[in-house]
Amino acid sequence: MEQTISITVSGVVQGVYYRQSTKEKALELGVSGIVKNLPDGDVQIVATGTADQLEQLVQWCKQGPPHAKVTAVNVEETTKQVFMGFAIQRG
Repeated sequence: MEQTISITVSGVVQGVYYRQSTKEKALELGVSGIVKNLPDGDVQIVATGTADQLEQLVQWCKQGPPHAKVTAVNVEETTKQVFMGFAIQRG
């Protein structure tokens, strides 16, 4: 059964290809959703998938791409949302 979660990632996560790497990982896992930079320097991900797919994505987020320095990952369950694929939201 699919569910939707919101993930907020803190640390050095902007300007290190975090969004693009998240998109690639999500597509690899079969997860749909969006990823965007927040004004405070964090990255937010809203993702829909099975519990197993989402757990794998959350575990990946704790590390991120090679140049990221993740200090915190906050996960919240949210209302189920349907996305077409996985997109990077800009601005």
